[in-house]
Amino acid sequence: MKQVNKTQIFIAACVALIVTAMTFAIRAGILGQLGVEFKLSDTELGWVNSMAFWGFPLATIFGGLLYNKLGARKLMILAFVSHLVGLIMTIYAGGFVTLLVSSFLIGFANGSVEAACNPLIADMYTNNRTSMLNKFHVWFPGGIVIGALVSTAMTGLEIDWLNWQWQIAVMIIPTLIYGFLFFKQKFPESENIETDTSLNIKGLATPLFIFIALCMTLSATAELGVQQWVEKILGSTGAHPMLILAMVTGIMALGRYFAGPIVNKLNPIGVLFMSAIVTTVAVYSMSIAEGPMIYASAVLFAFGVCYFWPTTIGFVSEYLPKTGALGMSLVGGAGMFATGIWQPVIGSWLDKGREAALASGATADMAEVVAGRTTLSYMVFFPLALILLYGILFFMRKKLEERRIPQAH
Repeated sequence: MKQVNKTQIFIAACVALIVTAMTFAIRAGILGQLGVEFKLSDTELGWVNSMAFWGFPLATIFGGLLYNKLGARKLMILAFVSHLVGLIMTIYAGGFVTLLVSSFLIGFANGSVEAACNPLIADMYTNNRTSMLNKFHVWFPGGIVIGALVSTAMTGLEIDWLNWQWQIAVMIIPTLIYGFLFFKQKFPESENIETDTSLNIKGLATPLFIFIALCMTLSATAELGVQQWVEKILGSTGAHPMLILAMVTGIMALGRYFAGPIVNKLNPIGVLFMSAIVTTVAVYSMSIAEGPMIYASAVLFAFGVCYFWPTTIGFVSEYLPKTGALGMSLVGGAGMFATGIWQPVIGSWLDKGREAALASGATADMAEVVAGRTTLSYMVFFPLALILLYGILFFMRKKLEERRIPQAH
């Protein structure tokens, strides 16, 4: 009888998350090219981005509700098929509508990966959930590093036939790899997470879950909003936006890999509170920085947003265990849904900032710089609100520790 190999399943999950991350990075890298080829404004490009972010929460709602019935294996089959179809549709996109549909499918695939893998990992590693979820989520920034470097290298070659479609095609390779790795594995039975769906749903109707889901909408937008628009926000400042993205996400990957001691020292609530403070300072600094200080601000941003996503999911698994797979899926879905809502808004901030600068007599390049700075000055309010919200949790942390699942140290 075939044995469950937790290590190989974890590796397969990490490869799947790399694909998810590469879709974010490469889309950020080709956003300008899509705008030129299909004659799209930044607001329209925001709608293309939003489809990926909205496909994600739909998948997490679907996957969270049906995880107990379908299991992680069937959800990963759905992710694999959706990734392949979405990537191929993007390569052959004929315009705005096709880009919307293909981006939605890719987002649905990304959400299916999270809906399957987060509870699977929490179930396999019940004594160190937040640490292992951070190690799993190393490969979101890690995949963005890979995607950013691939996009930069392929764009920099300036070969006529090596267009943006080839950057999308590159992602088919790791997709096939994770499909092969997953489908040859025997999956474990759920033993360490709550699998009563009716009890899961009851667990969602609590003030603490609603509160942490609200926080996730702000932290996800703070992190992914800046990253997804890095080419547009920083493209005319003299800094290299895709290298900044690679640097930021590389730091995030290292931070998540070594998250265990930090989480154990500060506990998840302390980590989230400190992350909000650092991110606020970083985004504000980025909005006024020039020259080398842009890179310094980006490094600070990396340390700020590093732990937001996995630690929030870990918080749900440890402090709200009765919500089960559904709780982890929905809190991630809430983050992506909110980020999707804000994508066209961020695009409109860029459009309006550029128009106002041009109207005041600025050159085209300076108008782009002004638009980027104006957008960042608006985005600082997302982590600023989190200082207040996570501050509330921080001062309640002793009371909340009473409901936490004991973790290995």
